[in-house]
Amino acid sequence: MKNNFNHPYHLVDYSPWPLTGAIGVLTLVGGITKWFHNFSMNLMILGYIIILLTMYQWWRDVCREGTLQGKHTILVTNGLRWGMILFIVSEIFFFLSFFWAFFHSSLTPNIELGSMWPPMSIMPFNPFQIPLLNTIILITSGVTVTWAHHALMENNHSQALQSLFLTVMLGIYFTILQAYEYLEAPFTIADSIYGSTFFMATGFHGLHVMIGTMFLLICFIRLINKHFSNSHHFGFEAAAWYWHFVDVVWLFLYVSIYWWGN
Repeated sequence: MKNNFNHPYHLVDYSPWPLTGAIGVLTLVGGITKWFHNFSMNLMILGYIIILLTMYQWWRDVCREGTLQGKHTILVTNGLRWGMILFIVSEIFFFLSFFWAFFHSSLTPNIELGSMWPPMSIMPFNPFQIPLLNTIILITSGVTVTWAHHALMENNHSQALQSLFLTVMLGIYFTILQAYEYLEAPFTIADSIYGSTFFMATGFHGLHVMIGTMFLLICFIRLINKHFSNSHHFGFEAAAWYWHFVDVVWLFLYVSIYWWGN
């Protein structure tokens, strides 16, 4: 089949990574089920290994397409930009469902909850301890990632590296504090609708923080390898958008669940 390059679009090459990714997810879900029922983590670990190997090789191929092969034209970049915008919109509605469940239960608590919020026997977190520290950390990380973007736009490579490194470290720090908070939690996901909505909303947000941190770490490695210029850096821009989305969701979580819901 003869390739026709008389167009600005990117027709992707044949790739095994969607298939290996699907196999990895299937193995992971089967492994989680096996872990729940048989307390064996072997299949789950295998699933994680397959997914991590797929991620590494798929991202490697995309980086090559966008840099060495020059396949990310202006038209392709615009398509990627709209794809990222629509993805973030879908994520907004994903979190909206958790907020909907929380406010539905908290504004009119039924008799099973003791007609009060938080429900009887639930001891909520103090919003002015770890949750406030995590809020400061995420707001600071939003500042540092914006600093990295402006430094990149001004071709200041050293400042972009420094600020992006700070953002990654703040993301890791946030995750550590969230894990500590979960370990010290006086209630579980099984403790009424309060525990369910709390751990679902904050847990999925924590997962998004980990994904965003990994996204920014990949951008940091690419920045070291000079993959970005002031006019060609959509990979970093997408990571920054995603991180700002994570910041805003946390502010809503903090105000509604930690502070108002307390």
